[in-house]
Amino acid sequence: MNGVESELVAQIFGRIVKSLRKGTTGLTQEALAEKTDTDRTYPSLLENGQRCPTLWVVIRYARALGIEPDLLVKMVMLKFKSKIR
Repeated sequence: MNGVESELVAQIFGRIVKSLRKGTTGLTQEALAEKTDTDRTYPSLLENGQRCPTLWVVIRYARALGIEPDLLVKMVMLKFKSKIR
């Protein structure tokens, strides 16, 4: 994966997290940070595509959002594949 693709994955991940946070859980960014034991600014950085999450972050965020980590990854990959075609 090159730098452009990595940035795209980060943006897609962020959009999905934001959508799930607002639509499914109703959590604020601050509450999500607390639930995932991350800095209070980290959800915003993720949601804006400014950070590419590690595997551990994907696991923690998926759990906090009430979905399985593999489903979160599949959601990101489906969107990614549709963008690079």
